[in-house]
Amino acid sequence: MNELSATYQPTQTEDKWYEYWLKNKFFEANVNPEKESFTIVIPPPNVTGVLHMGHMLNNTIQDILVRRARMQGYEALWVPGTDHASIATEAKVVRLLREQGIKKSDLTREEFLSHAYDWKNKYGGIILEQLKKLGASCDWNRTGFTMDEGYYKAVIRVFVDLYKKGFIYRSNRMVNWDCEAQTTISNEEIIYKEEGEKAFLYHTKYELEEGGTITIATQRPETIMGDVAIAVNPTDERFKDLIGKNAIVPFIGRKIPIIGDEYVEKDFGTGMLKVTPAHDPNDYEIGQRHNLPIIDTINDDGTLNEKCEMPEMVGKDRFEVRKLITKKLEEAGLLVEKEEVVSRIGRSERTGSVVEPKLSLQWFIKMQEISKTALKVVEDDEIILHPAKFKNTYRHWMENVRDWCISRQLWWGHQIPAYFYGEGDEDFVVAETKEEALQLIKEKTGKEISENDIRQDDDVLDTWASSWLWPIAVFDGFNDDCFDKETGKIDLSKNPELDFFYPTQVLVTAPEILFFWVARMIIAGYEYTGKRPFKDVYLTGIVRDKQGRKMSKSLGNSPDPLDLIAKYGADGVRVGMLFSSPAGNDLPFDEKLCRQGSEFSNKIWQALRLLNLWEKSDIETPKDCQIAITWFESKLNQAFAEIENHYENYRISDALLGIYKLIKDEFCSNYLEMIKPAYGSPIDKATYGQTVTFFEQLMKILHPFMPFLTEEVWHILNDREEKEAILVSEYPDTKEFDGAILKKVDQIFELVSQVRKVRNAKNIPPKEKLDLFVKSSDKNFYDEFLEVIQKLAGVETINFTDEKPSPAMSFVVKGDEFSVPIQVDVEEERQNLIKEIEYTKGFLKSVDKKLSNERFVNNAKAEIVEKERQKKADAEAKIKALEEALGSLV
Repeated sequence: MNELSATYQPTQTEDKWYEYWLKNKFFEANVNPEKESFTIVIPPPNVTGVLHMGHMLNNTIQDILVRRARMQGYEALWVPGTDHASIATEAKVVRLLREQGIKKSDLTREEFLSHAYDWKNKYGGIILEQLKKLGASCDWNRTGFTMDEGYYKAVIRVFVDLYKKGFIYRSNRMVNWDCEAQTTISNEEIIYKEEGEKAFLYHTKYELEEGGTITIATQRPETIMGDVAIAVNPTDERFKDLIGKNAIVPFIGRKIPIIGDEYVEKDFGTGMLKVTPAHDPNDYEIGQRHNLPIIDTINDDGTLNEKCEMPEMVGKDRFEVRKLITKKLEEAGLLVEKEEVVSRIGRSERTGSVVEPKLSLQWFIKMQEISKTALKVVEDDEIILHPAKFKNTYRHWMENVRDWCISRQLWWGHQIPAYFYGEGDEDFVVAETKEEALQLIKEKTGKEISENDIRQDDDVLDTWASSWLWPIAVFDGFNDDCFDKETGKIDLSKNPELDFFYPTQVLVTAPEILFFWVARMIIAGYEYTGKRPFKDVYLTGIVRDKQGRKMSKSLGNSPDPLDLIAKYGADGVRVGMLFSSPAGNDLPFDEKLCRQGSEFSNKIWQALRLLNLWEKSDIETPKDCQIAITWFESKLNQAFAEIENHYENYRISDALLGIYKLIKDEFCSNYLEMIKPAYGSPIDKATYGQTVTFFEQLMKILHPFMPFLTEEVWHILNDREEKEAILVSEYPDTKEFDGAILKKVDQIFELVSQVRKVRNAKNIPPKEKLDLFVKSSDKNFYDEFLEVIQKLAGVETINFTDEKPSPAMSFVVKGDEFSVPIQVDVEEERQNLIKEIEYTKGFLKSVDKKLSNERFVNNAKAEIVEKERQKKADAEAKIKALEEALGSLV
């Protein structure tokens, strides 16, 4: 080893090793019949995105899993890519054009898309470049984009196929409408929250045709002009006599019927409901049940149209009209009361616009039938959700699934392949190309129609209607060679890449997209390949600040991940993110965790520097070093078995904590202290060589979590060939370990810890040697550990005796009594012993309670029960020894 810097310097290593990995093509994966595949497809971040803390967590976990698999000998592939993000990207491009004085409405579709692609090419790859700073070991040659030519064709092909199969249909139905983006949005793209602005129920008088008035309560007086009925609960004694009579719509004069419907809550508002089917989903359902007309008074941009029959309101925004109508109602004496209420407002996640329920002609997928397999495979654990608690959430969603509105009124996205040739609702065909459409029109109508006489649907598909194909489409799974148009199925054997890398192993994603991405990928996987798209789904938590708030730019509580990397190193941030992030539970992020990760890097670096300082010699291996090597080999194998168990159960944070304790506590603090030669003395070559071997094994186990540091240490520990990277080194195997030596050394460490407590209590410096007296029924137990005790505890002599020295400080370990001759306060020592006896008796009581529980004894694993029995025996022995020590005090 050359001279090493005083502290680890991540800025000097990270770019160096990332370039080295790329240069040697270590991230690349290919079809390899001699290996098993291990595949992860990245949840494609929006092309508009930049790295945030959620990305950091999600992608760190993916990188850990794929790096480990690569070292285990799998042909490991992590496919990167981005999502075109219809609404988000179009909104950004429209905003950019507006700043340049250009309106979208002044452009043709082709001109707008040209601007959009310019934006995408300039900014769309930022997040992927940022992931490289994190250490992401993706095969960058395979970077996908949901609007790449091949992917685009796959999306269109699936639309056509599902239409042929009868799953896709077109209908005029109630949808969520974003008035700013002027498109439909899904339920999952709506954010509901209580807002500071007051909300009201407007109690409003309606005249009855036969004379008199009734009072209804509404939160939306701006929709009064679209009223087509008044509904009451047919069991409501107050109003049942009114059913069948007519009321008059204020200002409009339209007669509307009073109907009975059980949806109406008798104790909400006045118990009477104005029915406006065009502007409320529940009113729409009532309208369908009673065959009511529909009067749509609101334009796509949120302004009122001529159907409101009030010229002075036409062209005005819906919320401005609310104020104007309220004023008119007051002036007319029709506003009885404004009742303040708590209301949760639904806003578009992308634009912030208040969502408008709106009837619109859209494209839908029938979900009931096509979803059945996707529910069953999760119920049967063919696909396993981690943590399992999300299984109930998944079941609820899938059992109550509704048809999926897949059309969006945008230009950026996959244009719906429906071609119209007339004005009728059914005057269209669905085809992959315009040429196929012309042929289908001819077959349908018997007429030849020119290309100029047909038009393609202007709408594009919901973003999720493309990304649900991601695990298949990234391997060109819908190409002409492997996709059978007749059966609508993929023949994997005709696509070597898909056949080898699919199904993938694990998907790492957020619980909030469990239904509208994960479930839909499962649906598509079984529909087209007959196989699951992944075996395991690891659901991360939400990254929150110390106050429990979700981290976001708007709150200003989210640090810039790149700033954190610059400050603590990528490895420090990776470890910091995972120190408190169990699957499915929110991550209470604190920057001090990254600092802890950085300090861990330095702890390892200092261990490396220590080895670098030792002079090596051909001397015989001392007994304490032999013990240390035997013990640490078993400790390493025991801890590694636990770490691997955590991996298998997707307890990634627990795996990290196991590695952290193994390196920091067992290797750095215990093992290196056990073998450290006396100042100025050399270390024997055998111990040094074994220590380097241990260090290498530890770095292999740690590599998936801290790739840069481990690669640096790996190359310092030994001279390596150009392609001899730790990234492609052989991952360790689990091995048997000697439980007896572990138990013995644990007892020795406890003894050493107690001696150190004596030193601290009496302020005795480490260099000052102590004498130790031992009262034990098994003196032979300590024979092989005498040198270890002397070295670690700073003990000169160890005396076995039945007589306790006086004065002395005493303590008990596993029933054996130890004494250090030293001036003590007898009364203080007595109180300490009494206190320890009481504590140990309390501990014994808790163990006895557990062992007296028949359910525990009968159902717990045998080794766990045996461990509790051993705790009981140890506690009883300790109490006996402590009581004897107490009795011996003068």
